[in-house]
Amino acid sequence: MSKSLKRVRAALENAGLTPDIREVEQARTAQEAADSVGCALDQIAKSIIFRAGDSDEAVLFLTAGGNRVCTQKATALAGTPLGKADAALIRAQTGFAIGGVSPLGHLSPIRAWIDPRLLEFDLVWAAAGTPRHVFAIEARRLPGLVGAIPADFVA
Repeated sequence: MSKSLKRVRAALENAGLTPDIREVEQARTAQEAADSVGCALDQIAKSIIFRAGDSDEAVLFLTAGGNRVCTQKATALAGTPLGKADAALIRAQTGFAIGGVSPLGHLSPIRAWIDPRLLEFDLVWAAAGTPRHVFAIEARRLPGLVGAIPADFVA
C-alpha cells in the first residue's frame, strides 16, 4: 500500500470512520471515478489546488465533479490572488500526485472551501491518495474532516 493511501486511510480511521476505499481501474478524472463506482458525476469531490499569491501555499477547493472553479470567486474567498499550482508544490504540500489528491491526509494544514453542491448528496466519493483509489464518505462529514468552509466559488 502506498504512503499516500496509508495517510488517507489513517485520516479516516482517526476520524472514527471505517474506510470504504476502493481500487478502480482509473480515476484521474471525475468522470472516470464516477463511472468506476457507479455514481453521478457530481457525487465526485474534486480536489482543486491553487497556489496562493501572497504565500506560495497551496489552497484547496473541493468541488462537485461536474462543476468548475471560478478563479475570480475563489480568489475573493482566499483573499489573495490565486495561481496555478504546479506538480512540485502539490506534492510538497499535500503529499499527493496530481490525479490522486485527496481532500484529507495532507502533509501540511491547508485552507479549504467546499462546493455546497456536494452537500446535497448523502454519499460522495473522493480520491484516496492515488489515481487508482477512491473512498466514499457521507457528504455532511466532509467539511468538518477537511476544515472546509461551504462557499460559492463555481463558474
